[in-house]
Amino acid sequence: MSFYERLSFPVIPDHRGNLTFIEGGAHIPFEIRRVFYLYDVPGGESRAGHALKDVEQVIIAMSGSFDVVLDNGASRETITLNRSYFGLYLPSLVWRELENFSSGSVCLVLASKPYDADSYHRDYDDFLKAAAQTRE
Repeated sequence: MSFYERLSFPVIPDHRGNLTFIEGGAHIPFEIRRVFYLYDVPGGESRAGHALKDVEQVIIAMSGSFDVVLDNGASRETITLNRSYFGLYLPSLVWRELENFSSGSVCLVLASKPYDADSYHRDYDDFLKAAAQTRE
């Protein structure tokens, strides 16, 4: 079983332009409590580099593309996001790094809780200890 889930969102096709919508609890497995987005990321830069202790997230490439490097403490995988009607669901305790942003890309993140600085594992070794404890 994977430690993340790829989500597909509804697409309403129209010759004037398509529409996609997302409803918390219907298309994603949590109530949306926080929304933020990353943009104007300079070439070669990466973002994230942390795991969340008790927060679920969905990451979406609203424009352009970028890679999401995922690590659950036992395995590592890279997912490329490049369509606004696909999302990447991440439960808590998944280390994530965002890299290889294309020019003009926009990364949208939906979160299950408001921001709390104490809800982050920012040190990779601390994350590995916490992840090992949950597997025991």
